[in-house]
Amino acid sequence: MNSPMGNLLINHERLWDSIMEMAKIGPGVAGGNNRQTLTDDDAKGRDLFKSWCEQAGMTLGVDRMGTMFATRKGVDPEALPVYVGSHLDTQPTGGKYDGVLGVLGALEIIRTLNDLNIRTKHPIVVTNWTNEEGTRFAPPMLASGVFAGMHDEQWAYDREDIEGKKFGDELVRIGWQGDEVVGNRKMHAFFELHIEQGPILEAENKDIGVVTHGQGLSWTQVTITGKDSHTGSTPMPMRRNAGLGMARILELVDEIAWSHKPDAVGAAGHIEVFPNSRNVIPGKVVFTVDFRSPELAVIKDMENRLRNGGEEICQKMDLEIAFEKVGGFDPVKFDEDCVSAVRKAAERLGYSHRNIISGAGHDACWINRVAPTAMIMCPCVDGLSHNEAEEISVEWAAKGTNVLFHAVVDTAIVVN
Repeated sequence: MNSPMGNLLINHERLWDSIMEMAKIGPGVAGGNNRQTLTDDDAKGRDLFKSWCEQAGMTLGVDRMGTMFATRKGVDPEALPVYVGSHLDTQPTGGKYDGVLGVLGALEIIRTLNDLNIRTKHPIVVTNWTNEEGTRFAPPMLASGVFAGMHDEQWAYDREDIEGKKFGDELVRIGWQGDEVVGNRKMHAFFELHIEQGPILEAENKDIGVVTHGQGLSWTQVTITGKDSHTGSTPMPMRRNAGLGMARILELVDEIAWSHKPDAVGAAGHIEVFPNSRNVIPGKVVFTVDFRSPELAVIKDMENRLRNGGEEICQKMDLEIAFEKVGGFDPVKFDEDCVSAVRKAAERLGYSHRNIISGAGHDACWINRVAPTAMIMCPCVDGLSHNEAEEISVEWAAKGTNVLFHAVVDTAIVVN
């Protein structure tokens, strides 16, 4: 438990001021942020982050996906770097902390090391991954996915937003396409700090979530086809109501998720109804079922039961049904040594903590495939995220970043 770091702490006021300064770029309409990836505001946020990194004495590299890597040199030129960071892009109605805390908390580590004149054996690289949110260009975690070999670079460049603009073209337009080959960087380890985006830590009055696993995700798009007809003049026995079929399948989705409690979840967030008229029985519906679990076998079971149950429901209702797997990734088990470094840091600092499973996808989930990785979570008010009302306290931000500070620097090894 002994460490040359002792109980050293980051400058929490400077961290908070930086978060608030970044929040001025791409303000939302209700106190949060709308700084979607590869927009002009994203470029402005990148420029500000770049200036802070340069002021901290770091050198900046940018890869062909636009991911930013700011390096503080280590004493040993042969030692692989310890990477730390998250993302600066937001949802259209996003909060000020989702992703941003992880990037600026990483920057605060460097600033604090500089203040204390502490050197490390391994270099430390502060990272801003491009397009983590995936709200403008699907899928999420796009740049880290290319880095980890999950996506092809040209495929990523060809992703289009709702206006038909391509990711690659927009990356060039805002001036942030680098020349580094994506994925060529080798990592000693990667750490990511993030708000929980769930209610557990606050409800249990825990300072720190030690993230041991990331939930796997399965997105299945379901299309049900019946027959449009008049709501008033079509007898009940003669209806082919696609909307009613969807309702019964959504009940099934809820039942399936509950059968794998407490860690599995399931719902449909994306729903389209056609023709979507007040006096027309829906003849077609399209919706996406989102299943998540930290166990791959559970995800497979939920997928199979959705397909079998959905077909049975629609057959009885004289409806047609089609399924398409439109996204997903396997569950993640984070590196035991990195997770241990996080847990030891929380214990050393006297912070209450618990193991936790990440219910959302993060860049760390892809990077875990190519380097030892761990995540740290801090509470957020009411578990609210992807919402402009997202909120954390200065204390929560400070404690999360202090744990990040100790875990990263212990892994990078202090040199006297």
